[in-house]
Amino acid sequence: MFELSQETTDALYAEGISLGIEIALRIISALLFYFVAKFIAKKILAGLKRFLDKRDDAPSLNEFLYGFSKILLYAVVFVGVLMILGVPGSSFLAIFGAAGLAIGLALQGSLSNFAGGLLILAFKPFKVGHVVVAQGHTGTVAKIQILYTHLMTFDNQEVIIPNGNLANSDIVNMSTQETRRAELKVGVAYGTNIKQAKEIILNIFENDPRALKDPAPFVALNNFGDSSLDIVVRVWAKSADMWPMYFAGMEAINSEFEKHGIEIPFPQRVVHQIKEKAAEEES
Repeated sequence: MFELSQETTDALYAEGISLGIEIALRIISALLFYFVAKFIAKKILAGLKRFLDKRDDAPSLNEFLYGFSKILLYAVVFVGVLMILGVPGSSFLAIFGAAGLAIGLALQGSLSNFAGGLLILAFKPFKVGHVVVAQGHTGTVAKIQILYTHLMTFDNQEVIIPNGNLANSDIVNMSTQETRRAELKVGVAYGTNIKQAKEIILNIFENDPRALKDPAPFVALNNFGDSSLDIVVRVWAKSADMWPMYFAGMEAINSEFEKHGIEIPFPQRVVHQIKEKAAEEES
């Protein structure tokens, strides 16, 4: 039977004690690092939350930044603890790199929407409550999330648009300006007194309190159409008053034209019957 010498036994014993002390010190160091780092992370997150709460104009972005910062800080704490315990840092780099590549390939569309959401929340081309035209839809912005933006159309349908598409396409925001211009096109019959028609239209909007005086309402003959003389009307109003003024103005124009006998024509065609005319000439 093989027996260890006293010297070998003493050496192994000493080495075991040394290894145990080293492991104990690593564990104690890791625990100290964990509690200190966790305390610092909580302080940082609390300060970040107070800062973000003051920026209440983009709650979705604030929520994302806080959540991302929390994950990042605790990931740093976790990696630090493992490295103190003796796990090599190169292993984490390899694992994170492989995981990042796999996730990136699997979530290409979502990552595009994610990046688009960050751009929208950071640069704010529109905000919640704005009326926008985007991706062929017109509606009020109801929610802006990291991946999707929700629109409520005027007939109360919810449209969910990927942020990747929004960030890379044209967006018309109707709510950024205090005033807007309404443009009406009115056709009158040939032979109509254009000066009288213009005066009637101008009088309607000059007496509408919703129409701004500066810039003043503008009325002019715009086109010689196939069946009508086309008059263009351009009137400025506050954004909230633009559509009510527009519809009221159209009704008032129709009513005043009827009172003054001004005809609003409809398309007409003159048809010549060539065969019958030729027969009459022969007889």
